[in-house]
Formats: sequence, structure tokens, C-alpha cells
Amino acid sequence: MSYGDRDTVRRILQDTGDTWAVVGLSNNTRRAAYGVAQVLQRAGKRVVPVHPKAETVLGEPGYASLAEIPFGVDVVDVFVNSGLAGEVADQAVAVGAQAVWFQLDVVDEAAYARTTAAGVDMVMDRCPAIELPLLDRA
Repeated sequence: MSYGDRDTVRRILQDTGDTWAVVGLSNNTRRAAYGVAQVLQRAGKRVVPVHPKAETVLGEPGYASLAEIPFGVDVVDVFVNSGLAGEVADQAVAVGAQAVWFQLDVVDEAAYARTTAAGVDMVMDRCPAIELPLLDRA
């Protein structure tokens, strides 16, 4: 099943604001979150690390939770397992994010239904680092 049509993917990547909170991002360069955050930065996005360690990553100060970020975020990119992702989606809606993006293999159909019913765009089981180059070809 597809959780995010081409129009939603394009809207999030091109038209939704440029501040992306990346939940699960740390200074561990071997983790996928780090590489994806680098791609997002190269694409002109501001990456805000969200991790219990709240460490500075890629030059951006980190926060322990979405609620602690003292400014608005446009997109919440989720690098946690599916069992925890629904709670993050709910927090994203609560802080006023315009979109939620669940990474590859992160799927929670109930969270998808709640998030989209709240009027928030959502994509699941996809990676913006893969989708960004495809936009240029479409």
C-alpha cells in the first residue's frame, strides 16, 4: 500500500516550509538519520535535531522533544520504530507541524489516519533523500 501519493510528496518537499525537525537524529554518522539530514540541508532545509541527548548536530542545536523547540517546525521527519512513531505523529500535530514524514519501514496506519484527519499531510515508508532527486526527473 502507498502512504503518500506523488502530489503529497511533492507538496511536502517543495511547498511546505523549510524547517524540518528530524526525530531520532544524533551525531552517530552511521545512522540513516544523519545522512538524510545532510541531504535535507544540501536541499536548503533547516534541520532541527530531536533526540533524548538534545545534542548539536550538523551545526544545529538539538532538543529532547518536539514540544521543547522554541519555534515552529514545518515538517517532522520520523526515524523511530513503528511502535513509537504514532506518538511522534500526534506530537507533531500538537505542535502545529504542516506535515509528518515516516521514514522507510516506519508504518503506523492508525497514526496515518489520525494525522491526515487532522488536516496534516503525511507520508509513510518513504525517504526524502530518495524522493528529492526524483522530483527533478518528474
